[in-house]
Amino acid sequence: MTHPETMQYIGTDGAGGPEVMRLMTGPAPHPRADEVLIRVAAAGVNRPDIQQRRGLYPPPPNASPILGLEVAGEVVAVGDDVRRLRPGDHVAALTNGGGYAEYCAAPEAQCLPWPRGYDAIRAGALPETYFTVWANLFQLGRLAAGERVLIHGGTSGIGVTAIQLAAAFGATVYATAGSDEKCAACLRLGARAAINYRTQDFADEIARLTDGAGVDVVLDMVGGPYAAANLRSLAKGGRLVLIAFLGGPKVEKFDLTHVMTKRLTITGSTMRPRSTAEKGAIAAELREKIWPLLEAGRAGPVIHQVFPLAEVEAAHRLMEISTHIGKIMLRVGG
Repeated sequence: MTHPETMQYIGTDGAGGPEVMRLMTGPAPHPRADEVLIRVAAAGVNRPDIQQRRGLYPPPPNASPILGLEVAGEVVAVGDDVRRLRPGDHVAALTNGGGYAEYCAAPEAQCLPWPRGYDAIRAGALPETYFTVWANLFQLGRLAAGERVLIHGGTSGIGVTAIQLAAAFGATVYATAGSDEKCAACLRLGARAAINYRTQDFADEIARLTDGAGVDVVLDMVGGPYAAANLRSLAKGGRLVLIAFLGGPKVEKFDLTHVMTKRLTITGSTMRPRSTAEKGAIAAELREKIWPLLEAGRAGPVIHQVFPLAEVEAAHRLMEISTHIGKIMLRVGG
């Protein structure tokens, strides 16, 4: 097909609440040499989108200012240096921005094929959480079979992915969530036990559940308020992996004694600033080690609700009240 000249996308009238977003028309992107242009069928809604909309998470240099970090759709054009993908290929892509649109450019290295049997909505729900969980829980956190892991936010998109993959790779999984309904969902996904953080002290529960031994890895998206209890929950040689600060980045009281006496590691990362080469390396590992699990039905996204692109305001409001279990998606095209 010829390159589209214009497209509909979600723009913003400055930073603020969900009401600043509206459907706009503007020029379609042209793929750079290492990029493909995707006709978007589905786009995922993620916490960084909320932060960017609020003006708290600016896109990196040379990235699209349009919201949206993951899409699924059909390749319609390729850059001069693209070798693997061709127009007509169906891909799921981790984007550097631009997902809330009819067309989105993404580096070829950050694109993966739709798993066998997947449609656009399910394929589009994969990239952000699977790239993040693989890079943090398995690469940085070095989670191995036979180890114990505590996953906070067990029914978030990240949590759902982390529980399934940790269990699939032979770890014993504990999770926290904010309601009994969400805790039950964690158990269905593969957690050994789920802790309602509104009614229970998770560090006390982890001590009870592990006979005082603790867990080998904690995957945390809350940040400062959980720091002390996370250290208490870790076993000797344990690793605390930070991926977000939903409760704030500052720590008021932090007893470093645990770090020394238990030889703990505190680490973490963000995905968006990583280079294309780094993200491409993660994509290659996902294709080799995770895509077979998806195609075998041993892991997969949980879709909470799908909104038309024009109803993005409602999608963001749903994410902000945090009642969802799994992914919130936007349907963009056919």
